[in-house]
Amino acid sequence: MAIMMPASDQAVLARRAEIVAALRAIVPGEGVIDTPAEMRAYESDGLTAYRQPPMVVVLPDTTEQVSLVLKYCAAHGIKVVPRGSGTSLSGGALPLEDGVLLGLGKFKRIRDIDFDNRVVVTEPGVTNLAISQAVAHAGFYYAPDPSSQIACSIGGNVAENSGGVHCLKYGMTTNNVLACEIVLMSGEILRIGGKSAENSGYDLMGVITGSEGLLGVITEITVRILQKPETARALMVGFAQVEAAGECVARIIGAGIIPGGMEMMDKPAIHAAEAFVHAGYPLDVEALLIIELDGPKIEVDELITRVETIANACGSTTCQISTSEAERNLFWAGRKAAFPAVGRISPDYLCMDGTIPRGALPKALARIRELSEKYQLGCANVFHAGDGNLHPLILYDANKPGEIERAEAFGADILRACVEFGGVLTGEHGVGIEKRDLMPEMFTEIDLNQQQRLKCAFDAQGLLNPGKVFPTLHRCAELGRMHVHAGKVAFPDIPRF
Repeated sequence: MAIMMPASDQAVLARRAEIVAALRAIVPGEGVIDTPAEMRAYESDGLTAYRQPPMVVVLPDTTEQVSLVLKYCAAHGIKVVPRGSGTSLSGGALPLEDGVLLGLGKFKRIRDIDFDNRVVVTEPGVTNLAISQAVAHAGFYYAPDPSSQIACSIGGNVAENSGGVHCLKYGMTTNNVLACEIVLMSGEILRIGGKSAENSGYDLMGVITGSEGLLGVITEITVRILQKPETARALMVGFAQVEAAGECVARIIGAGIIPGGMEMMDKPAIHAAEAFVHAGYPLDVEALLIIELDGPKIEVDELITRVETIANACGSTTCQISTSEAERNLFWAGRKAAFPAVGRISPDYLCMDGTIPRGALPKALARIRELSEKYQLGCANVFHAGDGNLHPLILYDANKPGEIERAEAFGADILRACVEFGGVLTGEHGVGIEKRDLMPEMFTEIDLNQQQRLKCAFDAQGLLNPGKVFPTLHRCAELGRMHVHAGKVAFPDIPRF
């Protein structure tokens, strides 16, 4: 493994048998997994380039058990890595050799469906898609829809602030989660937020959402559900140049049109998806936009005409409009299957995740092409065009010496370019270990220390998911130290307490 992780605590490893026995007392039956063969399934998440078997896996199924596990680990100085469905693409659930892997797969019950308040109260192990399926009979759905929605858990979505095709119009996870139950490393159980969108005090839901398992373990989530729109239709628009597709995206948003979703794929991704799904994608174009418009029928009809006009003005070469719900779903099936489709044409790939201003799309794609030539590795581009969230898929073969290192360097340069163009290091996959050492590209040491102080407020011992997000590990006490240089402190006139 090329990436550095916290040094293993040999004293903890020496007590492994004692720790396993204590965990079995808290979570009896099949709740503890400790044999090497059985733990193999937990050695990585969706970022399979990095692997590390955990010391032990524990699978509680009640909030009280989670609380007792964390309380025991805190008392004995044992690190804990929370894990949902393991679909994370940033290494956020990578285990530690001396740590407990806390799996939440048994938390798979929907606790309450409240149509009057338009919310669902769910446990974190429920899949994203299962929430929409549970309320579909009444004409409702849950809006954020990652491509992995059939498998990814809602708890993981909250941890990573996941996005999806329809987040352009309806918001990311953070805009659709109203409350959560969270267990701190101390074992304390907190309830944050409620069924109402308005809550007094600090926006702690905003802090928890996207916190990547560093602040606490989520055991219950209240999400907002929406009524399905009266009409939804999709356009599939092809372009001879990627830059023209990027210009079309900018003009649609500039015209005040906010599609339900707007996605772009380049030629390698189009060909891979079409061979996999047979969605009817045009194969003679360099870029494909899928644009969904939803709302009242009369409004959708008008918006389709306006979008067609804009696409033609940008030089579109093909345009197909869905005429049925089945056809609309087929358009999206290829896009949602793009990641596994690319897996059929390359032994391995790294799925990157960075965000740029929409106007920088042509520059970003040109830079990716240059980097592809520099590193002599292929790249297929699939991304949420409406909000500038790029997902370049870097193709490589791990069995060929040096290719994984070149792929990692290629990916790092893409993320540096995102920051250079005025964007950010991640859009929805999180930082984890993948982008951890690139954080200084975007944040100063003062910024990072301030973020880590928030972490310390929730987890003073630094036992919860250590080695993730922050490039330099500090103990919480170190963050308050005064820097003395040449026998003098900075700003000596400021009172010290």
